[in-house]
Amino acid sequence: MNWAQQDGVFNLGDFAVQKGGVIRDAKIVWKTHGTLNAARDNVILYPCSYTAQHPDMEFLVGPDSVLDPTRWFIVIPNLFSNGLSSGAADNPDYPIVTGWDLVKSQKRLLAEQFGVNRLAAVYGFSMGAQQAYHWAAIEPDMVDRAFVLAGSAKTSVHNRVFLMSLLRTLEAAPEHIGGGHFSSEPRASLKAFGTIYASWALSQDFYRAGLHISALGAPDLETYLRTDWEERYYLRRAANLYAQLVTWLHGDISDNALYGGDLPKALAAIKARVILLPSTTDLYFRVADNAADMAHLRHGTLHPIESVWGHRAGNPNPTLLPAEFKFVKDLVRKTLEV
Repeated sequence: MNWAQQDGVFNLGDFAVQKGGVIRDAKIVWKTHGTLNAARDNVILYPCSYTAQHPDMEFLVGPDSVLDPTRWFIVIPNLFSNGLSSGAADNPDYPIVTGWDLVKSQKRLLAEQFGVNRLAAVYGFSMGAQQAYHWAAIEPDMVDRAFVLAGSAKTSVHNRVFLMSLLRTLEAAPEHIGGGHFSSEPRASLKAFGTIYASWALSQDFYRAGLHISALGAPDLETYLRTDWEERYYLRRAANLYAQLVTWLHGDISDNALYGGDLPKALAAIKARVILLPSTTDLYFRVADNAADMAHLRHGTLHPIESVWGHRAGNPNPTLLPAEFKFVKDLVRKTLEV
């Protein structure tokens, strides 16, 4: 890689959160790609999706990829409870963390670590997309563009049902000792957790076409569920999985003193260009939900990603999803230059 890269840990101290409570000795692990220019105006914030750590996201960073580090200074803040930044697994008093808290903690990182107070863009997928939306609403004078890939301004009721099914699965584990904490890792529940997730993250059309075998290389369904899903979640601690689900569950750009729960007001307050890229077959971040936002956004555009890959189309691997990758890359690069 022939561009500058840095990584580090930003210390927040005891970080008080919106819903009450404190993250003790809070830390954000971060990674940057590219060089901050003299004007400090070439910054793209690239927040993490559910369970993702910064190495999982770097495939979209490169001169020939979606986010070009030879042009932009790309900052990846690891999400609380992703196993790198501070999280519930290491804090028995871990509070509810909201999108508001993520924005306020990341704002401190940008200002105190890099001297940045303006973002050319926030680019996010899934929970990262929710953070992009939160950034645009909570700090409307700071964000120029928000790329929302398979995400929402407010977690829908249907999406909440999915999240609650995962929470109930973890809570049913004999190892669960209450409040999203565990005496040991609940292997059986994590296996069920992965299987539930597999039924939602990819579409019916994906499975009908047998892509779990032909594209992902599994010899059969059981192997696919084990290697692509169960083993993925064995790598994360259950308390962290639980805590991030709670953050996702509370996703709502209007749930704060600025907007008092008025979602249309929050959407209308956004000054950034909001580029909505839902997948046409996503089972929980629906095109219709993003389309409803358009009535209130000042500068919103809707660009559905045609794909059978469901939710995953919003984070397109260039090898597995070349058409989806090209669609996203071309649109993002064009928008960043306008």
